[in-house]
Parts: sequence; structure tokens; C-alpha cells
Amino acid sequence: MRASTDKTLMPLTSDMALDEEALPRDVSCRTAPSRSSGLFPLYTPHLLAGLSPDGTDKLISARVRINRGDSLYRAGDGFRSLYALHTGFLKSCVVLENGRELITGFHMAGEMMGMDGISTEHHVLDAIALENSDVYVIPFAAFEKAASMSSLLQREFHRMMSREMECSQGVMMLLGTMRAEERVALFLLNLSMRFAARGYSPLEFNLRMTRNEIGSHLGLKLETVSRTFSRLQDNHLLAVEKRHIRILDIDSLRSVVHQAL
Repeated sequence: MRASTDKTLMPLTSDMALDEEALPRDVSCRTAPSRSSGLFPLYTPHLLAGLSPDGTDKLISARVRINRGDSLYRAGDGFRSLYALHTGFLKSCVVLENGRELITGFHMAGEMMGMDGISTEHHVLDAIALENSDVYVIPFAAFEKAASMSSLLQREFHRMMSREMECSQGVMMLLGTMRAEERVALFLLNLSMRFAARGYSPLEFNLRMTRNEIGSHLGLKLETVSRTFSRLQDNHLLAVEKRHIRILDIDSLRSVVHQAL
């Protein structure tokens, strides 16, 4: 396993004309991927297992670069595509009436985004890049057509949506009863698992989000998040240096979460 580090994005070259209106906002260096890229096994091997490599490539209409702080889409934007995150980190969030931002999730390479717009045909969340990121655009009309011809693809897509809903509901229920230390431990263990699934070290990684953003996601104040990191470090569960996290005792970190179950 290798420690997670920021990747240098490969330069993009335009090799086909694209419909500008079909692309998300705030993106640059727009291009379609090469057919030899073998992209989808990196993202959702089970979801697209029923399609040939040529079939998966045909679903991708563009590769887009999103600069840090720019949006992939905003709440209210029309829903046209799903997005496969190739490199980088994004957050999904809602801006409340009082202007406060509520972060609903963080997304890393290998994950799909955009499903919040399926039911209403308009996105209900903002998707903002936490660092320069590369995303592949999958027009939903093309995806639906492919799914109609592949029962496996259709079944796996339904399973993916069901798992996401179950996970979101389960986490929200747990967070409602968890103490601050338990919430932060759960957050770090979730990141650890997701980094490990991508071949990175589950014990050492850099946080792409600020502590204020972590607090927004976990329903905690900034000061509480900082105190909790310090307490976990004092108890020798973590070594923290700014945004660099090293998990020293993952079993004890799991025990912190199990106390709330």
C-alpha cells in the first residue's frame, strides 16, 4: 500500500467537438477520453460489468477539469448526466436560507456523483471541487439506453442507489446519537476504508477538507473538531500534523465508534 498523496493531473488534449451546453459549469480543458483508457473498472466494476470495454467508452461524452473552488453543478441546475470522479476531491453541500453551508458528503476518485438529480431532473445539491479534479461525464440518456439492454447493468445501478440511500440513512441515524469523538472516529474510519479500496494506505492520508468543513459534515463546531483531534492524538490513536493523518491504533479507533452502536 502507498500513502495517499495529491496526484498531478495529466494534460488533456481535445480530440472531438463537444456540445458546450451538455457540460457542467466552471470547467476547463474539456475533452473526450481515449478509448484505451479503461476507465470504468476503476470506478464501478460491478455496475458496468455487463458491458464490453467499447460499450463503456461510448457512454462517456467528455472529460472535464474542475479547478479548486469551482462547481461541477449547482442546486437547481438541470440534470443531464452522471459523473465519474477520476482524480481529485469534491464536496456536495446545501446552502441554507441563512447562508450557512451544510456539507452532505465528500467524494474521491473512483466514485459516482450526480444521482441527486435523477428524481426531480434538477440537482438539489452543489458539487464543489476541494482541489483540482478530473471528472468523466456520462449522459444519463445514454446510460439509461445501455441499462435497458443490459439487465446486469440495470440491476447493479439499482443496487448502487439502494446502498447509497441505506448508507446515508444509517450514518444520519448514528450521528444523531453519537458524541463528538465517536463522530470524528467514524469519519476517519470511513475515509480509511475508501482510501484502502483504491490501493492507498488506510493508515496514512491527507485530508482534502478543512476542519470547518468536517464540522459542517458532522454537525460539530470548528472548536469541537479541533479539540477532538487533539484528544484522539493525546490518547495515541492518531498522529496529526495539520491535514496529515496517521492512524496509530485502528482497533482502538474502531472501539470508539462501537461504543455508540
